[in-house]
Amino acid sequence: MGRQARADKRAHRHGVHAHDHDHVHSHAPVPTSGNQRSILLALVLTATFMAVEVAGGLIAGSLALIADAGHMLTDAAALALAWAGFHFGKRPSTARKTFGYQRLEVLAGFVNALTLLALVLWVAWEAILRLQSPSPVLAGPMLAVAALGLIVNIVVFLILRRADTSHVNIRGAMLHVMGDLLGSVTAIVGAIFIHFTGWTPIDSILSLLIVLLIVRSAWSLLKNSLHILLEGVPPDVDIPSLEKHLVSTVEGVERVDHVHVWSITSGQPAATLEARIRPQSDPRVVTRAIKRALAEDFGIAHSTVEIVWDEGSGCVMATRMQGSGHHGAATRQP
Repeated sequence: MGRQARADKRAHRHGVHAHDHDHVHSHAPVPTSGNQRSILLALVLTATFMAVEVAGGLIAGSLALIADAGHMLTDAAALALAWAGFHFGKRPSTARKTFGYQRLEVLAGFVNALTLLALVLWVAWEAILRLQSPSPVLAGPMLAVAALGLIVNIVVFLILRRADTSHVNIRGAMLHVMGDLLGSVTAIVGAIFIHFTGWTPIDSILSLLIVLLIVRSAWSLLKNSLHILLEGVPPDVDIPSLEKHLVSTVEGVERVDHVHVWSITSGQPAATLEARIRPQSDPRVVTRAIKRALAEDFGIAHSTVEIVWDEGSGCVMATRMQGSGHHGAATRQP
């Protein structure tokens, strides 16, 4: 995490010290036009061929092709979300939307996941019906469309490799495309099998295998987006370890309480916490040191640190509802 966290720190340098200033600022990473162009080109190719694959599946009577088109829909959704992240990341935050519009990416991901799960149910039901009463499948058109799909997926993968692969959205899109490569290979195998044997139920069996790929991607997308929308702790952050780390490494910190860590959007964690400091410690120095440790050691570039001066003060929200977010003041003076 160290190298990436330091990179995040440089990219969010203004955000780390944001609470030393009294004005609205952006919490979004600076998107690059190269990444956005790569994502957009990959999205156009994937969405275009997805339509071709649906048409080809209907013409050839291949449920495997239609299922693979559904898998390409997951690719298109991932690419669209990545592009939306870059696009909306350019919009500045406002006094009414202090974190900008980046949560739209997560909300779109949640809706797409529900849609994909509905598609999975339809394909699975149709596959079962076809296994009971097999339908004719044209192996030639099925093979041609599946082979073209393999080529398109390879091209999309190469386009994404030329982008910034350290970015979470780029990496996620590449994983989706790699999964769809397997779906195309599966459809090709099915077309060749039908051509030489004439046994069409293999098409329905392979469509069920592709459905498993879609379920895996859709469930992961649903779980991750819902976790962010519920302001859950990012998976790579352990709050007890974070508390111990701050107490043991930041000079002047006596105790850390009421730590809340959540994600503004995918890959952009934020945190609030209360810190009790030792007598004679400078609260400004300690606050900056805590922010620096959060950014460098945990990749949390946006944080709000509240200095607690007496036992009676503290996180009122935590006494009413455990686990809820608390956005406190930066530093409380005696």
